[in-house]
Amino acid sequence: MEQPSSHKLIIYQLLPRLFGNTKTVNKTSGSVEENGVGKFNDINDKALQEIKNMGFTHVWYTGVVEHATMTNYSQFGIKPDDPDAVKGRAGSPYAIKDYYDVDPDLAIDVKNRMAEYESLIQRSHNNGLKVIMDLVPNHVARTYASDVKPAGVHDIGQDDDKTKAFSAKNDFYYIPGQSFVVPWGYNPGGDEFKSALKDGKFDENPAKATGNDVFSSSPSINDWFETIKLNYGVDYQGGHSLHFDPVPPLWNKIYDILIFWSAKGIDGFRCDMVEMVPIEFWGWLIPKVKEKYPDLVFIGEAYNAGLYGKYIFNGKFDYLYDKVGLYDSIKRLTRNEYNSTTWDINSVWNNDCRGIDQHMLRFMENHDEQRIASRFFVGDPRLAVPGMIVTATLSTGPVMIYSGQEVGEPATGNEGFSGDDGRTTIFDYWGVPEHQKWLNNGQFDGGGLSDSQKNLRQFYSNLLNAVNKNEALNDGGFYELMLANEHQSGFNQRLYIFLRYTDNQRILVITNFNRIENTISIKLTDDLLKLFNLSGHVEFTDLLSGTKYNTDNIVNGLPITLPAVSGMLLVF
Repeated sequence: MEQPSSHKLIIYQLLPRLFGNTKTVNKTSGSVEENGVGKFNDINDKALQEIKNMGFTHVWYTGVVEHATMTNYSQFGIKPDDPDAVKGRAGSPYAIKDYYDVDPDLAIDVKNRMAEYESLIQRSHNNGLKVIMDLVPNHVARTYASDVKPAGVHDIGQDDDKTKAFSAKNDFYYIPGQSFVVPWGYNPGGDEFKSALKDGKFDENPAKATGNDVFSSSPSINDWFETIKLNYGVDYQGGHSLHFDPVPPLWNKIYDILIFWSAKGIDGFRCDMVEMVPIEFWGWLIPKVKEKYPDLVFIGEAYNAGLYGKYIFNGKFDYLYDKVGLYDSIKRLTRNEYNSTTWDINSVWNNDCRGIDQHMLRFMENHDEQRIASRFFVGDPRLAVPGMIVTATLSTGPVMIYSGQEVGEPATGNEGFSGDDGRTTIFDYWGVPEHQKWLNNGQFDGGGLSDSQKNLRQFYSNLLNAVNKNEALNDGGFYELMLANEHQSGFNQRLYIFLRYTDNQRILVITNFNRIENTISIKLTDDLLKLFNLSGHVEFTDLLSGTKYNTDNIVNGLPITLPAVSGMLLVF
């Protein structure tokens, strides 16, 4: 195999809160004592080596920054949060309470929590893994207040004029003369949870605008009511007028926060809901941060394909989520939905991602999406094999796996605020049952996995290592072979065929989304045969299985039988 390229990011997303938790109680809306919580220190050298050995280059530690929670840490000098403005017993990692601190849940020694996170960063680097963490730029918790900010730092909102609904000098948006109203029907923590603060009220006067652009003192229970919208100088109620000169105070505050974390050795930031923050801010921020830390990577969570180019070229993002393109197309194919075809994959890179495909981060799971193995997606995680092959090998852009995906975690059960929705909760204390079988009481050896789970995990390992270690897949060009094969006997619209290549290496990628086996003779185009100087007998080796395939005359094609829902990476 070729030496690994540093080009393609292979990212493992994990929530420390969930990853190391060995407790299996899983009581709906259970407390931290009842359901348990993972710690920074659980992610030890053995765990990191296992992640590294699967082919990953980066770990995204999700939910590290201190956020609002119903768990009381007042004995450590941390002000309790009002549960009426918190979602879930553990709280949402996207309701940041202090940008300069980490979640006390994740520490063995709460007073030493930052040092424990710094040790995890160093440990990750020592094991050959780079570290990504969250930046949540659009909103903060309603209880936001930094108690550990560096000397001289002005807190977010500290200098605001609360009599004004909008001012470019304010960090928040206000609804003057009105108090915040907790959404009707919200029962924080469930019936069993008792707290002196749980009274259906939350003291916020004047009310601030809610994170999902709700400029009202009474957001609904379906809004991001536990968060407040940050003000980057856009007057949303005044015709969306822009006030970027002089630079709003918040811009420099977010810059300072990124410099703070970058100085601790962070290698990249996954930026939440970037389209809810003006492009002009990103175009100012990212180059400015990279002046000090040029190797930092910025990944944007984005959903408007029409704006991808602007966020990459004007906003200076390295990578953006490809949710509405490849993810949605692959999901339809995996679910065997009526009218879904692999021509939809062509449409993604040929339309929305034309010229920017290398900037798109691909995935089949993350914390926002339903688990593949859930009844809401497809149920059987093996049915995702062809989709995962395409997701990982289509381009040089990053690929991301969500912790538990590799062992078929189905996320069943009503977890609490999250409910039974096919997603592993980010709001509640929880153990992840199928992942825990691999965790095996902190041994990280897969001791509790079934044979089918071991095989699934081995597939992911083979795939990601092939991507990591073969230059054609991590740094090569792309050549579509659907048009060249659409008139071949056995071709149908649930096969997807393409080539990845460099001067040194060629890999033919063939996937079969059909629920039955498929036989076809794969043809290379005349210009490819000429480019690679190919004729006569050619041998192909599948990087996933080691199986060899031969053709006596490549001009006539390669005869191949693909099992149902499968794929091959044929190096030749």
